[in-house]
Amino acid sequence: MAGPWPVPDLTGRTIVVTGANSGIGKATARQLASAGAHVVMAARDRSRGTAARDQLRRATGNEAVDLVVFDLSDRASVRDGAAGILELAPRLHGLVNNAGLVLSDRRLSADGVEMTLAVNHLGPFLLTALLADRLLASAPSRVVTVSSISHRQPVRGLDFDDLGTEHRYRALKAYGRSKLANVLFTRELARRTAGTGLTANCCHPGVVATGYSGDGDTSGWLAWGFAEITPILLTPDQGARTPVYLVSAPELAAVSGQYFVGRRVRRPSRAARDPDAARRLWEVSRLATGLTTAELPPDRWPQGAATGRAVGTAGDGRRGDGKRGGGRRGDGDDTIFPVRP
Repeated sequence: MAGPWPVPDLTGRTIVVTGANSGIGKATARQLASAGAHVVMAARDRSRGTAARDQLRRATGNEAVDLVVFDLSDRASVRDGAAGILELAPRLHGLVNNAGLVLSDRRLSADGVEMTLAVNHLGPFLLTALLADRLLASAPSRVVTVSSISHRQPVRGLDFDDLGTEHRYRALKAYGRSKLANVLFTRELARRTAGTGLTANCCHPGVVATGYSGDGDTSGWLAWGFAEITPILLTPDQGARTPVYLVSAPELAAVSGQYFVGRRVRRPSRAARDPDAARRLWEVSRLATGLTTAELPPDRWPQGAATGRAVGTAGDGRRGDGKRGGGRRGDGDDTIFPVRP
């Protein structure tokens, strides 16, 4: 891992960081706030998020650190969270999709989706889509998604017949699939936004002591393994260097669709370079999150400018129509991630 990189002055730039109350996310938020950015921290727990926000304000001397609370595993909550971000950020220059988890046992989200996939891929996919117009209108802007070297684990690629890992669930198997989805999502987002001023890149931040097993998400041998290797892992501050670099480095202004390890572009796995799988995952994800074609263009965003589509208008399933979100389980998308009794 390379040494600290001098972060440029980010005064006047607004950047969202998910999973920002601890680990890499908190360290990323601190480094960005120290450089003068307006940082919007996203967290699922209000008390922890508030404590982290207040701590970062004191540590950096930057009062422009805000908090939005929502749950990436819940589609309606993500929509509410995106609306909250848009209220705080008239202009939006960066989104760091950092939040993630690994679970010892298979669990389902409130929408009936396997939890690892919901939090690590579908939640960030939906959040990015809901913020895309603001990012495009604020270009140059960047989307950075924290993936992992574990994306190489599914050597045969995604199993589109079992994206919810119903068959022989294993924690690291589900995690690896979600991290492969991160890379495929990044590459397809980069293709669709080419020429707009919005770039998309992903990274492996190193093997970092992030506290994955601290919330009871892991148990048994997996929890023991995390505890045993923690002393030799990178610190969150070290792990944050890569996403901070990707969202702020001037020399990366035109770089998009790449997978980074540290500050170097690396070739992702063969499965991650499959354009057909990336397009298929995009469409499956759109349907699974309840996004309409009016919310996402069918292929590429128009070059050189924002799309101009309305955000939060009545009837599109976002806040503004008197209902919490849309696309929840029961509207037909359960055929994509079937939940068996």
